[in-house]
Amino acid sequence: MSFEADLLVTHANILTLNGKGERAGSVAVKNGKIAAVWDTPEPPRHEVSSTAKTQVLNMKGATVLPGFIDTHNHILMYAQMRTQVDCRPSVSPTIADIQRRIKERTEQTVQSDWIIGYGYDDTMLEEQRHPTRADLDVVAPFHPVLIRHISGHLAVANSFALRLAEIDDSISDPPGGHFARDRAGKLNGVLYEPGAMNLVGSKIPHMSNEELVSLMGQAAVDYVSQGITTNTDAAVGFMPGVDELEIHLQAALSGANPMRARLMIMHHLLRPEGRFGSMLAQEVNESLREWSDGKVCLDSAKLFQDGSIQGLTGALRRPYHTHPDICGDLIHDQEIFNAEVLDLHKRGYRIAIHGNGDRAIGSILDAYENALRVHPRSNHRHRIEHAQTATPEDLDRMQALGVAPSFFINHVYYWGDRHKRLFLGPERAARISPIRDAIQRDLLFTVHSDCPITPISPLFSVWAAVNRVTSSGEILGPEQRCDVETALRSMISYGAALNFEEQVAGTIEPGKQADFAVLEADPTAISEMEIKEIPVLATLIDGKVVYQKDASVLC
Repeated sequence: MSFEADLLVTHANILTLNGKGERAGSVAVKNGKIAAVWDTPEPPRHEVSSTAKTQVLNMKGATVLPGFIDTHNHILMYAQMRTQVDCRPSVSPTIADIQRRIKERTEQTVQSDWIIGYGYDDTMLEEQRHPTRADLDVVAPFHPVLIRHISGHLAVANSFALRLAEIDDSISDPPGGHFARDRAGKLNGVLYEPGAMNLVGSKIPHMSNEELVSLMGQAAVDYVSQGITTNTDAAVGFMPGVDELEIHLQAALSGANPMRARLMIMHHLLRPEGRFGSMLAQEVNESLREWSDGKVCLDSAKLFQDGSIQGLTGALRRPYHTHPDICGDLIHDQEIFNAEVLDLHKRGYRIAIHGNGDRAIGSILDAYENALRVHPRSNHRHRIEHAQTATPEDLDRMQALGVAPSFFINHVYYWGDRHKRLFLGPERAARISPIRDAIQRDLLFTVHSDCPITPISPLFSVWAAVNRVTSSGEILGPEQRCDVETALRSMISYGAALNFEEQVAGTIEPGKQADFAVLEADPTAISEMEIKEIPVLATLIDGKVVYQKDASVLC
């Protein structure tokens, strides 16, 4: 007996990613769900019927995948950066270039109004150092200035900004951060980690909700143009002065963000004095769904336990390669950390904790192990975010505890050379993002972009996992590479599983969400080095086109 389809996808090269290597040629969608899948280029006429309302998309041999699932990025932060001064090394290779860009912005900005920049990288600047307050004061004496480091874990402020924040040389280092000083003990303007950064950042006036929702819509266009259909903002409540939750809800309700939105809620919002008080995870999730008409849901409770490897604030068991006096610091005392993790665990939250350095990863596993010992709970799928320097022993513990790492695989390309030369040394650098070791232990894992730390592009992350090529062209840790289909699954099927949604997403099978990414070429059939260059032709969510490269793509 045939059924009427809302959408027919025909003449496609469909990678189902069902774990059996199966492909298909056509698919039917009804009510936003996949109704049937066929091997043939067109559906058998006796199995499905079409009406004047049925949309038929002839893919002309293009490759169709389940929509990409990015399990860790910061879309709202990325949206805001669209209005800020670009200080990345690609456009500002010297401190003089950063000064010039800041100076240009001062000429367009009313005196005393803030100037915000992003993306500087001290190890990529010609001077091989951080800009300082003195560098910024020269070009912006009458504006408060804050420029964030490419890692997101450091920033530099000028004297005007420090005065507004009532920060002077007598200040002590705050919990979860510290202030850099010159040889005379005076503040040089460089701020390490949120504990220090937020003292300045909290003084920055925030844009209206309407402006931020508009920017979120522009950012969402960039995301869906990369084939992303489900997206996780990995630290809602991280930015001082911005009601991030309300922006996400408004963007979803208005359609500015068409993606399925998942939120990691910062842990301070889940404390008794926080926005959600002592609510259970189920109660928070139900509230988010109710407030957003089902378009936004809870992903995790989010904590940080260290900083950034390239900022020398990731907590390592052994010192940094060229800094034998630095191992980085844990953010939370272990006893206090254990208690908060246990509380969230008992309240039903899946917990996601940022851990780059292996000492931080060990601390996180200690907290998870304690929580599971005190309050056993199956299928929790607790996470470790980035997991850059996880050792084989750390991965063994993840396997035993049922903990899933989400690897920031793009690090291999963007920082791999400097990890080897400056931060970790050859041996540890070769093992960053140890995907092959995770596969051998049958760990559930994903890879992610951490946008805006690196550009949003699932295909780039797939390319990085398959090739492990650095920006200099070196293969870093070839033994940790994986095959193309596994890399695709790490951005799609494994993402669905990490999201507790493997029954409704992640593969092209009847009954699942009709979320598709349409690619010009098949990633499994071309040179592995070309994967990142494949154009995304279209993106569909619930069987509806939310992006197409041009009007001739789908017809």
